[in-house]
Amino acid sequence: MPLVTRSTVMKPDRAAEVAVVADILLVSRCVAVQRKQGFADPARPGVLRRHASPAQTPRLMSSQPRPDGTARLMLFFAIVYAVEGIGQAKTGIVWQPLTHFLKETVGWSPVQISASLAVLDVPWVIKPLYGLVSDFLPLAGYRRRSYLLLASIAASVAFVWVGMVAAPGQIVPALVVTSIAMAAASTVCGGLLVENGQRLNATDAFVNQQWLWFNAAVVVTSLLGGWLIEVLSAPNALRAAAWCAAAAPVAVIASLGLVHEERATIDRAGFMQGLGALMAAFRSRDLWLIGGFLFLYYFNPGFGTPLYFALTDTLKFSQGFIGMLSAINAAGWIAGGLLYRFLLWRMSRRGLLYLSLVLGVLSMLAYLGMVDQVTAVVIYFFFGLASTVANVATLSLAATVCPKHAEGFIFAALMSVINLASPLSDTIGAVLYEHVFDNRLAPLILVSAGFTALVLFLVPFVDRRRLAA
Repeated sequence: MPLVTRSTVMKPDRAAEVAVVADILLVSRCVAVQRKQGFADPARPGVLRRHASPAQTPRLMSSQPRPDGTARLMLFFAIVYAVEGIGQAKTGIVWQPLTHFLKETVGWSPVQISASLAVLDVPWVIKPLYGLVSDFLPLAGYRRRSYLLLASIAASVAFVWVGMVAAPGQIVPALVVTSIAMAAASTVCGGLLVENGQRLNATDAFVNQQWLWFNAAVVVTSLLGGWLIEVLSAPNALRAAAWCAAAAPVAVIASLGLVHEERATIDRAGFMQGLGALMAAFRSRDLWLIGGFLFLYYFNPGFGTPLYFALTDTLKFSQGFIGMLSAINAAGWIAGGLLYRFLLWRMSRRGLLYLSLVLGVLSMLAYLGMVDQVTAVVIYFFFGLASTVANVATLSLAATVCPKHAEGFIFAALMSVINLASPLSDTIGAVLYEHVFDNRLAPLILVSAGFTALVLFLVPFVDRRRLAA
């Protein structure tokens, strides 16, 4: 059920949105556990009940004044994640102008676009490797700042490259470099968020900052991308978008002074301990079963790229309105996150998984009723909400098999399973749309919804212990 792969009008980059919801989920799940165990008062968030032990107090008192340095980090994370929202190749400002350019100027079909741009997902599939390198191989004495500086420079240079070329054979390799740089930066910044959040007892505030500014950037870039297409030719709109994306990482470079990081050396003992945990994890039957379940959950014939063709050619929506739909979808993601934070945290993993599948089927079938701008706005908002629930349900399940001392790598590896299934889903959907369904979207929607419904029958095969929490 590739909900997350179709959260915008064009197929967005899974890794960025999965990373955002993953961090939100980890904090929200901890709060939910605390509430269920009676350590926190649901009526007064951040206030302890009297029977909470002193050892638990520091992690629960989120409403206490933040230590010195937190304000600087809040500004840093706002900048970094806003830049990530702008610069993601498949969610940021270049995505709609790129798809429009390949469709209108180059004349590519949905299959050609989906298959050719699937390579942009590869850097996110191998994202766990960036975490390993950053964790155990400091660069110039730092595990985070040096890599973030290098990744930001690489992203900026690569987007300048995109703005200077016009042939797809040159544009796609340049965008691959941007994907590598953005995936590495996302991984490194996630490490900074976790480390400083634990040190300053401010993880909840940092995650909320990440979520807020990433989605705010998606809203702005969606509107701006559509506007550029309306006022410029297709090649010039892509160039303008690329130059805007190239300027964004400069803000990250300028903000590095907001982060204090201790100098580090290679930690051989920690490396060996983590390596042992990894080997044990890969021998776990549960890990492979849940990895397989996640792949099937997100793998079905997607309709992200065909949907863009339908919006443009069949419904005759303007490029500005298509960009607005992406912004509305991002608002749906925000609404879904709030729904989970204040209501759905009470549900068991099993209940949440079933709910996500039902919402997924309904949100897909809703596209059959999209006939004008009003129905499109409603459907895109609902789809964004359903996508958040799907991410929470599956990431919660994935988190149950992450072993101690290898949590980050294993969790990232399971996310890579999703990031692998997603481009395959969209490419297969584009093939069916073009070669089997004669460029008709309705049959593809029915097939996609049917595949999602079939996953309902796989839930009972998941270990009951992992669905009980």
